[in-house]
Amino acid sequence: MTALTQSIVLAREARPVRKGPSKGLDRAFRAASLGSALLVLLVLAGILGSIVYGGWPAFREFGFGFVTSSAWNIGTEQYGALVAVIGTLASAFLALLIGVPISLGIAIYLTQLCPGWARKPVSMTIELLASVPSIIYGMWGLFIFAPLFARFVQTPVSNVFEGLPIVGSLLYARVPSGVGILTAGIILAIMIVPFVASITRDMLDQIPTVLRESAYGIGCTTWEVVRHVLVPQASVSIIGAIMLGLGRALGETMAVTFVIGNANRLSASIFDPGSTIASRIANEFNEADGMQLNALMALGCLLFVITFIVLIIARLLTRRAKLA
Repeated sequence: MTALTQSIVLAREARPVRKGPSKGLDRAFRAASLGSALLVLLVLAGILGSIVYGGWPAFREFGFGFVTSSAWNIGTEQYGALVAVIGTLASAFLALLIGVPISLGIAIYLTQLCPGWARKPVSMTIELLASVPSIIYGMWGLFIFAPLFARFVQTPVSNVFEGLPIVGSLLYARVPSGVGILTAGIILAIMIVPFVASITRDMLDQIPTVLRESAYGIGCTTWEVVRHVLVPQASVSIIGAIMLGLGRALGETMAVTFVIGNANRLSASIFDPGSTIASRIANEFNEADGMQLNALMALGCLLFVITFIVLIIARLLTRRAKLA
């Protein structure tokens, strides 16, 4: 017994003594973390300052009329952002209207209904869509999707609804070319589906299995489990995923530039061509000079403001969902 006690004492004495935390390394870690956070803020402030500085002459020249005017005449140097702003909001809204239900359906199928052998291939296929460059979506939309859309959707729908009140204005194409606001919305919907679906799927997977099994145990159907258990539990994350997709839709440039038609006119029809803030900047920035360049920079400011408003709305919605 004495020998055992001596062995334990010697083992404790031979154990290396743990050194205290290094204050120098801790300070360096704190400084590096603070520097990383400040770097992001400095970059954001620099970007915002540069576009405000570049767009200020346009705001000073046209005032609030820059936002409410639909004019865009390079010859007379009359510029307005209304057409581009409405096109941006309309195409993004259509993208959410089409893409969000599809994304939620994909996420629910993968987590609730998909057989085990098919889950991974389907998930990889959906995630693969996120890696496709936007210019590929644009080229496919212009050369493949737009002609088919004009032939099988725009022309028949226009013939059916022509002359009808409200619906006839909304679903009538003056020239069924295939490009337009709705086409841009469909392409954007395809582009945001992988992001919204992947995030929603991951959040649904994080919900404890016991909650689902309890709901099934009391006789709930799959729809009832999804409606009353899964969606309420993951509502905050779903809202965040939708807002992420909205941000992608608002700022998308190349794909929209290919398929929206780039026309500076207001139309009640979602089949007619239009333009967005990003597509107008992409089309004209390379050759812009003087007041035209200032107007394009001012459009960039408006896009920043729209994105900031979307961020605020997302914060409010997530806070409300947490309190519910």
